[in-house]
Amino acid sequence: MRKREIAALLTVVMLFTGCSGYYEAGSVQETVESAAPVQQSRAPEIGEAAGPDGGVPGTGDTVIESLQLPDTQEDTAMNPEIFIATDIHYLAKELTDFGEAFEQKSESGDGKVVPYVWEIVDTFLDAVVERKPQVLILSGDLTLDGEYLSHQALARKLIRAEKAGVEVVVIPGNHDINNPEAAAFEGEDVMPAEQTTPEEFAQIYADFGYDEAVVRDPASLSYIYELPDGTWLLMLDSCQYEEGDLVGGMIRPETYDWIEQWMEEAHFNGRSVIAVAHHNLLDESRIYEEDCTIEHGEQLEQILADWDVSLFLSGHLHVQHYRKSQFFDLNEIVTGSLAMAPCQYGVLKYFNRDLYDYHTEKLNVSAWAERHANPDTNLRDFDNYAAEYLRRVFYDQAYYAAGALEGVEEEEQDTMADFYSYLNAYAVAGRAVEIREEAMGAPGYIEWQEWERTNTMAMYINEILEDAVCDYNVFSRDGD
Repeated sequence: MRKREIAALLTVVMLFTGCSGYYEAGSVQETVESAAPVQQSRAPEIGEAAGPDGGVPGTGDTVIESLQLPDTQEDTAMNPEIFIATDIHYLAKELTDFGEAFEQKSESGDGKVVPYVWEIVDTFLDAVVERKPQVLILSGDLTLDGEYLSHQALARKLIRAEKAGVEVVVIPGNHDINNPEAAAFEGEDVMPAEQTTPEEFAQIYADFGYDEAVVRDPASLSYIYELPDGTWLLMLDSCQYEEGDLVGGMIRPETYDWIEQWMEEAHFNGRSVIAVAHHNLLDESRIYEEDCTIEHGEQLEQILADWDVSLFLSGHLHVQHYRKSQFFDLNEIVTGSLAMAPCQYGVLKYFNRDLYDYHTEKLNVSAWAERHANPDTNLRDFDNYAAEYLRRVFYDQAYYAAGALEGVEEEEQDTMADFYSYLNAYAVAGRAVEIREEAMGAPGYIEWQEWERTNTMAMYINEILEDAVCDYNVFSRDGD
């Protein structure tokens, strides 16, 4: 049921500050009759509009006709699970010789286990094929830095899931399109690699959402995908790639109009809707809002709530988290990076807007290595390797930050860095609540408190502990 009157009253309240700028929406025409789903002969390119038969009309105007949809029919034999993975950061193997330049790229990152991304993806696809969820959602940052060959290589991997009967749907992340950082690594050299355009992205992933969409947004890489039970996935392109790639997210003005139109179609046809984007809808962190939260996301938040959308799925943060809207009956679940310890993915059972359950599951890469008789000791003990890899990255970050503070001795520097790496590893996993009391009594925490009003890392430490009130790996909505 629409809440337009309530939303109108809250408009003034919603005018808090975002990162850049947001927009408006329109309306739609007709009710839809049940029949066969629309099949597109080819997906329209950016700037084109999908016609009623799935073709591309001769004009640049958006064409919204009476869309024919099937009756909602739930297959009781189907696994109701939806798998969600994000921030894979896959790299085509032909783009590296595993030499010095590649090692430096891996070690200077944010903790992604880039040297073993291939084994991580293979382990994940084993789980997908074994469990056969009704759909696999990949919510952006599919590649390391948008290399064309990396997109192609990942798409070839995903064919395995579809051959096993698991539909795969994708959207881009800020790393994926028009990224000037796309590179190949040979010895000590880093060389430019071919980037990926928006049109090429849609072509590469044609079989993973774009050619199977109910409808595509002519202004972006957004689209709607229908699950077997009739639920719609509103797959939102929140990326800015018109002039190179930007880290932060936004929704284009025309896309707001498109969202409003198709949410009205969903409402008239009794479709539940799950919204998915790479960037975050809500301010998941008070310290790191810039480049994380969709610019002026309050407009998108209001539109979704207005059309009774209660669940928003995202990634981008590389942190497992969730938050409830301050103003509306709307929940956001952020799934952590598949490529970062503890290398986990989300499992969602969604029945309707008032009944769904989410939890995470961790990859067992060591078991994969054993099955494939892989002798690599890092893979054989992968949980410990990935955890140590992440903590080493966090330690180095904090050691440098603490060393820049006036009067901090080397011994203090080590204690502060060690504490930060320990705490932040739990925060990334969504489990800081498990060590909250212990952490607040640790010497490293006490030493950071001297700087808690002036240093970003000290402020972030306090936010982690204030936010550590629950396990962010589980979320349930049961209608209350």
